[in-house]
Amino acid sequence: MSAPSEGSASYSRTPRTTPTRYKDRATWEQEAIHDILDHAYLCHLGFVADGAPVVLPTIYARVGGRLYVHGSTGSRPLRSASGDQGLPVCLTVTLVDALVLTKSAFNHSVNFRSVIAHGTAHQVTDPEELDVALAALVDHAIPGRSAEVRPPNARELAATAVLRLDLDEVSAKTREDGADDDPEDLDLPHWSGLIPVTTVHGTPEPAASTTVPLPAHLRGYLR
Repeated sequence: MSAPSEGSASYSRTPRTTPTRYKDRATWEQEAIHDILDHAYLCHLGFVADGAPVVLPTIYARVGGRLYVHGSTGSRPLRSASGDQGLPVCLTVTLVDALVLTKSAFNHSVNFRSVIAHGTAHQVTDPEELDVALAALVDHAIPGRSAEVRPPNARELAATAVLRLDLDEVSAKTREDGADDDPEDLDLPHWSGLIPVTTVHGTPEPAASTTVPLPAHLRGYLR
């Protein structure tokens, strides 16, 4: 089964994807949303179980206009999403770019890029689509990795489940401003400014059982 096409340049706005505060920081542009999704590692999947809210951190991957979310066959969201009705979810992804320090405690903030997606998730059961999804989940962190390792066997496939969430109701929100000191605070003798936040990847460290040289897809790995 193939993923939906990229579609138009922007996703449709809905009440759930339109923020009530700082609307100027929101965007529905596909390119901006996909860029955030492609650069983060983890998502948080929110749903209701037994009448109570639950939020689970997990890995995901984007294929076109669709997200695949990793899970276990024994987990609550996967059991709930296995039927035809699926599971209503809210999925979020956030990248932190800087800590924003100001001369007043109130104006401290964070520069960030975030995505919120609403929709109904369904468990992937088609074998062909499942192969695509599992490869994408591995390659999302390390491009090309799925072709360099042993594929999952029958026992591992039986223990692994994947949720599919189409990107229909989705938006991004960002803050990329400086330290917004109030005019009356500008002469205060306090430090204000930005502390950049970045993710740094170290040199790969081979396991004791590794006897092969570092593969090409891991050399000089940058995210």
